[in-house]
Amino acid sequence: MSSQSKGRSHDEKECDLRTAFQRDRDKILHCQSFRRLKHKTQVFISPVEDHYRTRLTHTIEVSQIARTIARALVLNEDLTEAIALGHDLGHTPFGHAGEFVLDDILKESYGRHFYHNEQSVRIVEVLERDGRGLNLTYEVIDGIRNHTPDDPWPETLEGCIVRYADRIAFLRHDIEDAISAGVFTARNLPRKRMSVLGDNILDTIIHDMVKQSKGKDKVKLSGPVQKAMDGLYDFMYKNVYTNPVAKHEEKKVPMLLKQLFRHFHYSQEFQQGFKTENEQIQHTIDFISGMTDRFAISKFEQLFVPDEWRTNA
Repeated sequence: MSSQSKGRSHDEKECDLRTAFQRDRDKILHCQSFRRLKHKTQVFISPVEDHYRTRLTHTIEVSQIARTIARALVLNEDLTEAIALGHDLGHTPFGHAGEFVLDDILKESYGRHFYHNEQSVRIVEVLERDGRGLNLTYEVIDGIRNHTPDDPWPETLEGCIVRYADRIAFLRHDIEDAISAGVFTARNLPRKRMSVLGDNILDTIIHDMVKQSKGKDKVKLSGPVQKAMDGLYDFMYKNVYTNPVAKHEEKKVPMLLKQLFRHFHYSQEFQQGFKTENEQIQHTIDFISGMTDRFAISKFEQLFVPDEWRTNA
């Protein structure tokens, strides 16, 4: 439960009441990028109904799961929570669909890539607080950067917990949302996997992880639970994440984001004051990726959909 940190980029006066990781958690919780997550897609594009998850509620569920595991393993809850709350700050509008489109734009035209975890790090290091960044601790930034499956594992056990908790959370709540949306029913879930995970997926996975990891220097699951979890993800990938019915609105995302990117990147008013092309491109990336679903849709309508002519009464 050590609260010792390798430090921050810039020294700060210590707080009499809060540890360094508590302060990081609070900085993230009160920043603008965190608030914008409430209108960013989790799975279903810009849901009108109140009960579907957004990127914000997903983040809160990741935090809850991760803190439960950290407490049971006697690890640092504040560090765990700070990483969880910050892990998706860099997500684009329209979830992973938006991320893939932005990555395609950059690959095709500029030889660059876009990854939401790297953008999350850019937000906390550079963009927040009018360009000053949040000046977070090394451990929190490491956990945010390395939370996706393609990254190296984080240096802390708390960061590893968040990486697992992210996957656990979206598996569980995406199943619930898919059933609510009528994409499939509970009867369609793979029996072989559910016989291992049971009716309460969270309870099974969390208890297994605590049992397998207690007193160890590695966070892990047992073989059967890991296999069941991976099998359930494969089912969700085929039946939800790439389902043409569940994802039919995503086909509109590429045209919308490409039009917005092109407009703002070449807008003289928007792009004044940059010394290099790379600075100009990065500014456009930051602006587009920071949009919420509804802001992107509203901007597109404002710029590209003609207003109806109305005669003054």
